[in-house]
Amino acid sequence: MVQQERAARTRRALIIAAAEVFADDGYALASLPAISKRAGVSTGALHFHFSSKDALAAAVENTAELGLRNLVNECHESSGTLLQCLACTVTRLLEAVSEDPVTRAGLRLGGDPSRKSGGGVVVWWYEWVSDLLARARETGELPDEVSPEGAATVISAAVAGVVLLGGTRDPEQPPYAHMVPFREFLLSWLSAPPPDGHPGPGSGLRAGTAASG
Repeated sequence: MVQQERAARTRRALIIAAAEVFADDGYALASLPAISKRAGVSTGALHFHFSSKDALAAAVENTAELGLRNLVNECHESSGTLLQCLACTVTRLLEAVSEDPVTRAGLRLGGDPSRKSGGGVVVWWYEWVSDLLARARETGELPDEVSPEGAATVISAAVAGVVLLGGTRDPEQPPYAHMVPFREFLLSWLSAPPPDGHPGPGSGLRAGTAASG
């Protein structure tokens, strides 16, 4: 039992260390020696748990996707409408991007062109947003003039792309300082009423944002 617990701790430490390196340097520049050093384990221990860098990247993506699925479920339980759930999820996901290296790395790896097997959590995120907006159209929350596919593309790509902005930020600003204005812009855009004065595509989003804390 003690040995199993130690192995689980080592595996978790390697995933976190790999996430930090992948998030900072990208997949191509990340090296297994750098990851094992950051995790505080030998390269032999790393290879005992993960056969290759790609296997380690896949583990990071799977962990990030599990976290996102849990976040989505929590927002479903605390939201009254589908669009409120979307607002809650966007808000909490952006918070996770700024605070959690696994979430950051999962999104970055999914869009990294150097990974032939990329996609992962980014694809899942797009499909979830697209499905939610399609259901919102069916229930009347999303107006007919708003394309669920188009809105899903904008939202999912914007949230995934904001990870890359962390590497080009003003060095005088704290990491991911742009996250708050980005989140406010995205939610305001979805909440804005169209010119004819009818409720906008995200008329329930502001309430959802408030409910999410």
